[in-house]
Amino acid sequence: MKSKALFNWSSGKDSAFALYKILQEEKYDISALLTSINKEFQRISMHGVHVSLLEKQAENLGIPLIKMELPKEPSMEEYRQIMTKTMTGIRAKGVTYSIFGDIFLEDLRKYREYQLNAIGMKAVFPLWKHNTSELIHEFLDLGFKTIVTCVNGSYLDKSFAGRIIDQKFIDDLPENVDPCGENGEFHTFTFDGPIFKKPVQFEIGETVKKTYPKPKTTSEEQDEEYVFWFCDLLLR
Repeated sequence: MKSKALFNWSSGKDSAFALYKILQEEKYDISALLTSINKEFQRISMHGVHVSLLEKQAENLGIPLIKMELPKEPSMEEYRQIMTKTMTGIRAKGVTYSIFGDIFLEDLRKYREYQLNAIGMKAVFPLWKHNTSELIHEFLDLGFKTIVTCVNGSYLDKSFAGRIIDQKFIDDLPENVDPCGENGEFHTFTFDGPIFKKPVQFEIGETVKKTYPKPKTTSEEQDEEYVFWFCDLLLR
């Protein structure tokens, strides 16, 4: 029998590819997708994707969706409490595995494993430590289609937001940018591929600039900001 599993779904390419890999293994029964939502704006945290597109994505994948709503700027303790409550409820339904699309981030993996172990669940990372250049090319070769919804201005300029990822996009990336954006350089929305029953139809809206304050390390430093460019997608 397959083990019941939850899939942690960001709506982007790493999630889509990890789900594809898991479905190919046929070891797990994916009971639901879990996505963190900004309660105030009804958008996926960091990706900036509106919940209407997320819901259509889940519908076209044919997998139930669980939306975990978070306050606008949750503290780590608030996040931990909401996540623990959500996951405890999921565990009570017989789900014993939680699957992630992470590739490199060691500290994040340890944190996930620690939190899950506390409620009797195990973490699964189907893309862990894979070469990101090989991953993105395999992803595209399989027929997946994904669009950049957010870029970190410290790595990429506004022109990269709203671009479909293809070979030209990869070629245009600066040398210091991971081809999968694994260091937070960019985030995506995957709208088609072999795991979808049909593509998610959308239109590209405006690209907006958002800034977030950087934490100060000394009292003498001037205020600095992180700059992000978000490309809004509109469900068609």
